[in-house]
Amino acid sequence: MGVPEKLAERMSMAEQHEYLRARFSRRTMIRGGAVTLGAVTGGAFIPGGTAQAAVPTQRTAPATEQVDGAYVAPFGRHLAWGNDPRTEITVSWQVPVAVKDPFIRIGGHPCDLSRKIPAEVRTLYTPAGVGASGDHTQYYIHAKLTHLRPGRTYYYGVGHQGFDPAEPHLLGTLGTFTTAPAHKAPFTFTAFGDQGVSYHALANDSLILGQDPAFHLHAGDIAYGDPAGQGKTTDTGFDSRTWDQFLYQTESVAKQVPWMVSYGNHDMEAWYSPNGYGGEEARWSLPDNGPDAKNLPGVYSFVYGNTAIISLDPNDVSFEIPANLGISGGTQTKWFEDQLKKFRASDDIDFVIVFFHHCAYCTSTAHASEGGVRQEWVPLFDKYQVDLVINGHNHQYERTDVIKGNQVVKKLPIGETAYSDTEGVVYVTAGAAGRSLYAFTAPDSYEGHEHEVDSVASFVNLKDGKQNETVTWSRVRYLNYSFLRVDVTPAPKGRYTTLKVQGIAETGDRIDHFTVARKAK
Repeated sequence: MGVPEKLAERMSMAEQHEYLRARFSRRTMIRGGAVTLGAVTGGAFIPGGTAQAAVPTQRTAPATEQVDGAYVAPFGRHLAWGNDPRTEITVSWQVPVAVKDPFIRIGGHPCDLSRKIPAEVRTLYTPAGVGASGDHTQYYIHAKLTHLRPGRTYYYGVGHQGFDPAEPHLLGTLGTFTTAPAHKAPFTFTAFGDQGVSYHALANDSLILGQDPAFHLHAGDIAYGDPAGQGKTTDTGFDSRTWDQFLYQTESVAKQVPWMVSYGNHDMEAWYSPNGYGGEEARWSLPDNGPDAKNLPGVYSFVYGNTAIISLDPNDVSFEIPANLGISGGTQTKWFEDQLKKFRASDDIDFVIVFFHHCAYCTSTAHASEGGVRQEWVPLFDKYQVDLVINGHNHQYERTDVIKGNQVVKKLPIGETAYSDTEGVVYVTAGAAGRSLYAFTAPDSYEGHEHEVDSVASFVNLKDGKQNETVTWSRVRYLNYSFLRVDVTPAPKGRYTTLKVQGIAETGDRIDHFTVARKAK
């Protein structure tokens, strides 16, 4: 039982959260609370302090009797960069029941795991009456590692009392990760959005692992624990256990490739916190350099080699799904512009790539384009010559021509090059990671199957509703499962450094490729 539908339509996420908390507190005597988290370091990684973290976990959950740890295996391992990928990474995982003294072991060789570092537990309780998974407790564990060496591969194992990955019979549970290099060097990353749990999602994960990426970008709508995606508590289909399935599915990649997420509309789960992100804060440990860790935990940036990556939260500016519209009070856009100024002024950074959920430019018959993104951020993409924008939200692959000022400034056929320092921005919708597909009004047009049209009928979501538009910027359209691969190649100062971008189908076929180039600093 949630907020009555008509009432929910008039309430913000924060108001729905308070309504629901009050209602269930009366019915089940559940108290809300926060967990104390610590910065987990140790050994050669120099001890860090503890900090209070806002990870709401509507508790108190029923007491869980701890079982013998020898019978409990960790699962769902996933990595994420810290603020500096050269020296910081967080290893996260789950256990199905409560365990004692969780920890991580780390070293430069699988036979040298003598450094044992305590980990923190974030407990997430879903009370009875909330969706399909009421009275369910999830245990997320995080170990933040700092003072690592750049460009080095580390072995690690996660465990707890009774389960020590250093034991010979458990060495098969070890994982690895490699920190970012200290200097500019070629690298590859992958990206998509709208994954969920499915055979198609698993197939894309397997293909991504074969690309050997340095990291992966997930442009929102991660697991679909909330299948409605409106940020409302009236969705009786909400099921927190979907996250257990998702992290188990993703582990084969995410245990060795940092899985950098951005939050979409399906990632707002109204019960856990006023902004809907309390569950995400329990599950993920992302860089904390954004403008507002309390309200916008999925907004952050990091630098890998010559490339700056910025994650934004379009729920803050979405006219289409306004549950969190205006939640930052403008601080996100101000922070974003400050980041762009900083990165463009840096002699070490050539490319700036931005990823987030809602599309600036897309012709899907489902969501199409988000006017709030065009209003708030597209002028900044143009002003600071952003090199590539990656979105999800629409479940298909679509790529634009080169755009500036909402107009096509250059057609970009498959295989051609865009010069981002003098021309404009290319936008890619890579939302076909695993959920059911949407549709186009125009025929598919992709590598080997080009079907060029002069214009495409679409619409944009504005404050007062949908507005139809006829667009000329839709260059590539592919209605099947796929992901994005980007190869970054640095160059000497004054020569062209490149992003070679490829759309790759679930079949392994290439459906698109183009290059973004700019003169290296």
